[in-house]
Amino acid sequence: MFLEPKYTIDELIKRCKANERKAQELLYKQFASKMMGVCLRYATDRMEAEDMLQNGFIKVFQRMEDYRGDGSFEGWIRRIMVHSSIEYYRKYHKMVQLVDIEDASGHTAVDALATSKLAAVDLMALVQQLAPGYRIVFNLYAIEGYSHREIAGMIGISEGASKSQLSRARTVLKEQVIKMEGKKYGHAG
Repeated sequence: MFLEPKYTIDELIKRCKANERKAQELLYKQFASKMMGVCLRYATDRMEAEDMLQNGFIKVFQRMEDYRGDGSFEGWIRRIMVHSSIEYYRKYHKMVQLVDIEDASGHTAVDALATSKLAAVDLMALVQQLAPGYRIVFNLYAIEGYSHREIAGMIGISEGASKSQLSRARTVLKEQVIKMEGKKYGHAG
């Protein structure tokens, strides 16, 4: 039985830049599970997330020369996965009609998730059930840390629409969390 040689990230990057297939495979194996988690947040199901992951890694290897060593390599890959997931949605899904926050009266942005006792897997399932527009904005803002201005530019909506989508996503998630916790503790919901 042959053991795979151990390479540092810098060595793998250098070998990937030289288009060495074995190095690409090792890099994929090292980051695929973490990046799958990123893609799952944007996908409606695991199969779609796998497509996003594959598309993302194709872009990682095509753009390897663009990585200059400034900042985290994992962060660089993560940004590619996020952008790849958004591109996937633009290509294969119709975005829901986005409404500016001024037109979204009656929706409050209460963050019940911060105090929830639900497991991360339960929260992931709830996020995956959000409408595509809500899910994308929620992930970009709450998880990836982008500003509403950045989100607006990335997905081609206004800042107000981004705020509205986030507000609505939080409202839907809050209602679902309350419902799930009610079932968990035997309360009607």
